[in-house]
Amino acid sequence: MVRIPERYGSKEEYVHDIFSSIAHRYDFLNTALSFNRDKHWRRFAVSRCGLKPGGKGLDVCCGTGMLALEMARVMGGKGEVVGLDFCENMLARGRENIARSPWGGIVRLVRGNAVDLPFPDHSFDCAVIGFALRNVPDIGKTIREMARVVRPGGRVVSLELSKPGAPVFKQAYYLYFNRIVPILGRLGIGRDGPYSYLPGSLKDFPHQSEIKKLFESEGLRGVCYHELTGGIVSVHEGTVK
Repeated sequence: MVRIPERYGSKEEYVHDIFSSIAHRYDFLNTALSFNRDKHWRRFAVSRCGLKPGGKGLDVCCGTGMLALEMARVMGGKGEVVGLDFCENMLARGRENIARSPWGGIVRLVRGNAVDLPFPDHSFDCAVIGFALRNVPDIGKTIREMARVVRPGGRVVSLELSKPGAPVFKQAYYLYFNRIVPILGRLGIGRDGPYSYLPGSLKDFPHQSEIKKLFESEGLRGVCYHELTGGIVSVHEGTVK
């Protein structure tokens, strides 16, 4: 279980501090710790969004903008992608990534909160959230807000760490995730804490089958999920009525 240090008033404040401190190494460590699988996971998640050239997509908790850029690539640089995050340090890195990308001309980053999206109803063709549903203060409200801003027939998609079930593989994965990842993370950013939070946040997070039920409880239809890389991550998708 994640223990919030006493100096923080809330989980949201603690998470903000964590991501502010790791923004400068976030992309490198994501790729290194996932053995470069993070790119494949993002591609698959975006493939489930139903985006087409000229469309409009939303990346909630966009961080450094890598998922937003994948959306822009799929759209062929035609349309609009909006990335939203509450951490200015992550957005600053995202702007650097966008500036280096051939697809950056259609990506716009804004500061905001996942549980209170600053957009009108039915503003987007899809909304996606990557590796952040564990970190929001209210999972149900976040899904509800994503569904609110997507047009009827559009998709809500989540890419998130999940809980593998296969014997042997599961034990090996948890050994790596719980013991090795915090050490590598400490070496990568030069401080304890942020990558020790990661295993605890997954322990607290509902199983992928429970996330499916949350999608359904927020009125999404045709909800399903796809387990990738042995269930290390899952992609959930649902369609707005």
